[in-house]
Amino acid sequence: MEASGAAAEAAVARRSLWGLRGRHRTLPQGQRQDTSKGQDKRNTAALTESEEKQQSFNNPTVLQNEVHCSITVEAKGVDIINIKGIDDIGYTQQESMVLNTVPADQDVKKPSGLYLQDGKRRVDYVLVYQYKKANRKGLSSRQQCTVSSSQQDQTEPPLQPSEFPDDDRRMRREEFELNLIESGLELESDEETKAYGFGFVKIHAPWHVLCREAEFLKIKMLTKKVYEVKQKTGILVKLSNVVHKMTSPLRPKVDEQSDAAFKHLSYPFSREKKHLFDLSDKDNFFSSTTRSTIVYEILKRATCTRAKYSMGITSLIASGVYTAAYPLHDGHYVGDSTEQNDRKLLYKEWASYGIFYKFQPLDLIRKYFGEKIAFYFAWLGVYTQLLIPASTVGVIVFLYGCATVDDNIPSMEMCDESANITMCPLCDKTCNYWKLSSTCATARASHLFDNPATVFYSIFMALWAAMFMEHWKRCQMRLISKWDLSGFEEEEDHPRPEYEARVLSKVLKQELQKKEEKSSEPVEEQPNKWKNRVWSAMAGVKLTEKEKLTWRDRTPAYITNIVAVLFMIGLTFAIVFGVILYRISIAAAMAVSPDPYARSNVRVIVTATAVIINLVVILILDEVYGSIARWLTVIEIPKTDKSFEEKLIFKAFLLKFVNAYTPIFYVAFFKGRFTGRPGKYTYIFPHMRMEECAPGGCLMELCIQLSIIMLGKQLIQNNLFEIGIP
Repeated sequence: MEASGAAAEAAVARRSLWGLRGRHRTLPQGQRQDTSKGQDKRNTAALTESEEKQQSFNNPTVLQNEVHCSITVEAKGVDIINIKGIDDIGYTQQESMVLNTVPADQDVKKPSGLYLQDGKRRVDYVLVYQYKKANRKGLSSRQQCTVSSSQQDQTEPPLQPSEFPDDDRRMRREEFELNLIESGLELESDEETKAYGFGFVKIHAPWHVLCREAEFLKIKMLTKKVYEVKQKTGILVKLSNVVHKMTSPLRPKVDEQSDAAFKHLSYPFSREKKHLFDLSDKDNFFSSTTRSTIVYEILKRATCTRAKYSMGITSLIASGVYTAAYPLHDGHYVGDSTEQNDRKLLYKEWASYGIFYKFQPLDLIRKYFGEKIAFYFAWLGVYTQLLIPASTVGVIVFLYGCATVDDNIPSMEMCDESANITMCPLCDKTCNYWKLSSTCATARASHLFDNPATVFYSIFMALWAAMFMEHWKRCQMRLISKWDLSGFEEEEDHPRPEYEARVLSKVLKQELQKKEEKSSEPVEEQPNKWKNRVWSAMAGVKLTEKEKLTWRDRTPAYITNIVAVLFMIGLTFAIVFGVILYRISIAAAMAVSPDPYARSNVRVIVTATAVIINLVVILILDEVYGSIARWLTVIEIPKTDKSFEEKLIFKAFLLKFVNAYTPIFYVAFFKGRFTGRPGKYTYIFPHMRMEECAPGGCLMELCIQLSIIMLGKQLIQNNLFEIGIP
């Protein structure tokens, strides 16, 4: 849940988009007519200027693409931007990019934010970017690319993109958006009238693109075929109905998918077998979740040659070309006047703190967010439910310790001042002898967590863990059967865009090496080779089936992974060792303190401060290790998304487990085991003895460490980072 900061930014951007209707860019009506009259003259001048300055863009030409734009130029005054080929890197465009625009000074009735300007085509995805409009000497937005012929003669030639990073990012965006259009998507650009702000690119996936990608992704859709579900009978069904009626106040008021007598059969979508599916309502055949998933897959595979052949929207966001990319919600969720939608229903029956006691509407979550998110919350619900008996038994064990603390013989002996038991100093030279009765409070508190009932509780938790795993497997299989997801993971096992790009570069490198071996003269790469290769791969050429990355290709990444993981584990051990030195030195310093309270509570103060230091270090290293684990997984270039997630989970779990539990393991299994005996103590450094456990044992100190770390991580990391910051 990888990535809460990115999700928070996306959530803020989503909320800021509602009600936003950016002013579109175009020329005034009079200048539009002049532009069409002087078109040939500007084309000739632009061609000459392009040859002289080697620019990447031409001035506008009149060209309309009916596939990508369903609005006529005469009706909407469309500004058409011709993106000239980038000759210096061998990527030549033959067509123009068409963006629907509306004059900034024209009062147009805006449709809902969920649709494009025509009010019919749905917005399936939104790309956000920051723009800065330059003065007349520069060229920093599409609006200044569409100046009239009279304005063009007075404007100075545009500067090179390398001198203006904003222009370079703009050119990367326009090239990327052109590739999206050539893949079949329809775009509409919104930009505010301010000199600096956010621009939005709305993306719509037409029907033929949805069908093509659904077939490629093997997305299961409901067919016309209906089968009968055998109904259960017997006394267990009656008991289940009684329990269902008793728990009805705890169930959300949504239309759950009940166990109906008949169900529709699901089948991977195929354009050749359209007759199997009910296509009477094409607008709603693909759900909003499916549409956004399809568009995101296209965004991940689109290329940008200007950005060093980077592939996918993720790399463009990382380089600052785009600020964010996200699908839209289904509508508003607050206000009585807001029409009912799935988002509003989820907010009322699931995402509100006032109904935390109710069951989760898993079917609605699956419909709105998809199967993976629904499975996560299903697991979270099962885990939370089974924590109730575990916590109940834990409270009973704690109460038993409170009831028997006065009858505990070891704590009674330590609290007996008449025994006058004197203990050896805790450190050399500076520490004095001390009375065993001074640890009475610590000994009594240790009994609360270390009593005979604790043994029963440890056995109970071992059985609870096994029962939890089996219960979750049962719930998982029930949901798989209910949602018809058998073979879901296998069908998604297609190569990642980064893997395809790496295989593509490997194949091209091998071809160049073969040609250089055959010819004595050096062979230069043809200008359009990257474009043709990438597009052929996107068109369905299974390049990854013929050529694969071997262990030799991944050897540098494997070495980097091993060295980085060992270094970070060593760093964690070094930090724990530093905290041990802190505890020893602070305990020696407080032993000679003139404050009697500090001398009598040395162990508690040292333990609490050391645990707080551990907590701060754990929180910082958790964020660092999470980022490093993702980077190590990226450079390893896994083939599929499933393998990427498995490798990422393994690295993140290993690093975060070592980070969080190393100090706890030290206190539980190593502290006090190697201290030695009076007259023959074990020293870390000269005059620094190994620290000892309290007379009542290290369990009380372990409880303090666990409570501060666990509660601190829950309150700070889970609540502040995941809830407070968004």
